[in-house]
Amino acid sequence: MTRWPPVAPALVVATVLGGCATTVTGTPTWPGARLERVLLTAEDFPPGVQYDRIIDDPDGSGAASSPPPMLSRPEGCSDGLTRVIEASAQRGPGSAAKYVAAYDGARSVMTVLTWRLDVDQLAATAERCAEYETFFDPTDVGIPMTTTRIEGPRRDALVYQQTMTLSGVDNSVYFSFENVGTMAVFGIAFPTPNPGIAAKGALPQTFLDVATRQAERIGAG
Repeated sequence: MTRWPPVAPALVVATVLGGCATTVTGTPTWPGARLERVLLTAEDFPPGVQYDRIIDDPDGSGAASSPPPMLSRPEGCSDGLTRVIEASAQRGPGSAAKYVAAYDGARSVMTVLTWRLDVDQLAATAERCAEYETFFDPTDVGIPMTTTRIEGPRRDALVYQQTMTLSGVDNSVYFSFENVGTMAVFGIAFPTPNPGIAAKGALPQTFLDVATRQAERIGAG
């Protein structure tokens, strides 16, 4: 997830008109304060789960450094979902927070946003890229990819299994996107064996459990 240029926080404003002062009362808030209230922490996970907050290190342009996306047929499928998120992003400190919840067998990277996702466009992109090929060079033989929607425990969440078939072997990752009120959460999960982690997990169920717990916390906050 990228970091973005600053955005102004909400302010408590006193306005003076014609010699009469009108004060707007209440507790000053800014998006980051609510974000911290609803974000799951290490204490929200079973013993043995490896939990880490992620702080992106932006480059000079203000975006997190990352390699360019692979080419694809149809064009734009290898990073299509990311582009949809970035197109509607609100930018600045306190606009988003990210963490990893790692089990032996399932590593989930969750991002909580103080703005809503364009879920209609995400669904349209996933449908357009239901089957595509990805490659490093136009002369390469394409690697088959599929994007399949799967059922999750929350009706409004978009959950996808994306599978790469390489040398006859299928490798899958999972995505989840959901708006909750004025906020949103999205995540990606990888099948990552790590015997050094005491807590055991399996995909997609462990990932769905994490995404559901995070969405419920946002709704309660």
